[in-house]
Amino acid sequence: MHLEKDHRPWPAPARPPTLRMRWCDLAFLHWPVPASALKKHLPPGLELDVFEGQAWVGVVPFRMEDVAPRGVPALPWLSAFAELNLRTYVVAEGKPGVWFFTLDAANPVAVRVARALMHLPYFDAAMRCEKREGWTHYASERTHRGAAAAELRARYRATGAASPVQRGTLEHWLVERYCLYAADGQRRIFRGEIAHTPWPLQPGVVEMEANTLTDALGFPLSDAPPLVHCAQRLDVVAWSLEAVKV
Repeated sequence: MHLEKDHRPWPAPARPPTLRMRWCDLAFLHWPVPASALKKHLPPGLELDVFEGQAWVGVVPFRMEDVAPRGVPALPWLSAFAELNLRTYVVAEGKPGVWFFTLDAANPVAVRVARALMHLPYFDAAMRCEKREGWTHYASERTHRGAAAAELRARYRATGAASPVQRGTLEHWLVERYCLYAADGQRRIFRGEIAHTPWPLQPGVVEMEANTLTDALGFPLSDAPPLVHCAQRLDVVAWSLEAVKV
């Protein structure tokens, strides 16, 4: 898979990527949240990133396809599943990236591999993602033993054509991020690099039935409608984690 990398804010790793994947039927749902509500959930060594003084939280429902190590064919029972992320935005060593509070997935194998190898807070969930009459209908209920309850029920759709986002805008700041951060049991910080073409974002709308993803973290999201963007498909490659010097 050849992906454009010149638009990244820093060079991609020189070594080959370890994983490929495709993100499909995705929605970015974003709410402004007080920075004080988020900072206490970040490990030492990560700085909360803000846009013009405002912190943001994103709820991102989508489907994964073609998830496999480099050079390995996709497996139907392992390489395609629904996923739901709860995230905010952070910086370490001058590189802005994504911090995941939780990641729910409908694939028990993927959940355990990601928890063990990527130090990411993945959880088992019963999930459904269906496209009907122009809408993506999405439902997720966490089933992970011992984890806090969390649910999302919503439907969303694009309302306009796809186009790359402009540098300097809030939309660009929210979505054009090329690494994730994770922490292990010793609170050591790791960075995982990714690469893909610029996001082909579409304006969108969402109708929300239930959203309790942040309740256990102590900052229920505002009843105000979120900022909504949609994307139909994006091919992505990822690299193995590297330790961050903090």
